[in-house]
Amino acid sequence: MLQAIKNVLDSKRIILASASPRRKDILNQVKLNFEVVTSSFEENLNPECYSHPYEFAIDTALHKAKDVLEKTSKDTRKPDLIIAMDTVVVCKGKMYGKPLEPDRAFEMLKQLIGTSHSVHTGVVCLAGEKIIKFHESTEVYMANVSDHVIREYIKTGEPLDKAGGYGIQGIGGSLIEKINGDYYNVVGLPLHRLCQHLLNIYSEH
Repeated sequence: MLQAIKNVLDSKRIILASASPRRKDILNQVKLNFEVVTSSFEENLNPECYSHPYEFAIDTALHKAKDVLEKTSKDTRKPDLIIAMDTVVVCKGKMYGKPLEPDRAFEMLKQLIGTSHSVHTGVVCLAGEKIIKFHESTEVYMANVSDHVIREYIKTGEPLDKAGGYGIQGIGGSLIEKINGDYYNVVGLPLHRLCQHLLNIYSEH
């Protein structure tokens, strides 16, 4: 899709405001030329202040984008486009963030196993004076597996620091029965929707 505006994109300074190697890999798949500038935003917003989890994710992404915009404000060449994202997992009305310890990962996965949950990614693109905000949601269905299987998965280290305590693109993919929606959104970057917006932004030039 981006090949239609490749010449325009190649002339832009594009920044991904994320340290996630998964998001970086996805953008590399579509041959987008970009650099990574990680945000220092503490991600301390209160989810209870938002009517829907995706609004929380979008606002978190906005703070990340603005932080990177400030970080690059004194650069000789200012960024033409900053892309920021935040992904949250929601099951039965409860939001699940990133477990930093194995015990917390086990607690999370026990709640997700054998049922479905939603993955919401909020995306913000700062393109000059334009601020584009959107979100993508995907329904994920996890198989009903034993505690032993969960604990052995956690021993791999993969669940730590991933929303919901699993990585669909890795070993965690074996726990997923099916999904309804964008696979890349579960990884953390809704690729098609992002490319659609980039096409809309730069086709005008």
